[in-house]
Amino acid sequence: MKSIAKLVGTLFYRLRGWKCEPLPDYWEDRAVVIGFPHHSNMDTFMAFAGFMILKIKGHILIKAQWFFWPMSIIFKIVGGIPVDRDKQSGVVRRVALEFRSRESFVLAIVPEGTRKKVSKIKTGFWYIAKAADVPVICWYLDQKSKTTRWLGRIDPGEDMQEDLWKIHALYSEAGYEIPTGGFSGID
Repeated sequence: MKSIAKLVGTLFYRLRGWKCEPLPDYWEDRAVVIGFPHHSNMDTFMAFAGFMILKIKGHILIKAQWFFWPMSIIFKIVGGIPVDRDKQSGVVRRVALEFRSRESFVLAIVPEGTRKKVSKIKTGFWYIAKAADVPVICWYLDQKSKTTRWLGRIDPGEDMQEDLWKIHALYSEAGYEIPTGGFSGID
């Protein structure tokens, strides 16, 4: 099954003229993968296809309202986890428990949270990684080179702001400026 998925992902990338970097040496089978940018629905397809190429079973958080039949079947197949954003639902704790109960669990998150232009990113990914004691691995859809790239790994420390600036530096060095509204400190 993974070989067929890899073939489908590879074909999708080739048809679009894209390449996918192999997994980096710092990869772990339990990690939060963040990706930038998220400006169109195609970014999501690129991420799923990239995971298929790399034979990674990724999971994503999806609004609970989207889990209706028949969409719920598709979302479960692609690793969707329903989240009710209208109320406190303990997502960080729930996902951290999921990490602890599995040998392999990769959660993919787009910190922009929407395809619209934002002034600051959502930081739930950091809280999840911190609670689960897993790294944050940075993935980049490099539009210029048409390559999905791995930029680095951050092991959440005691200071979220410091870690956010490290992540900002990784993306900035790659040529993408993530929104920094809400970051404290000096750039």
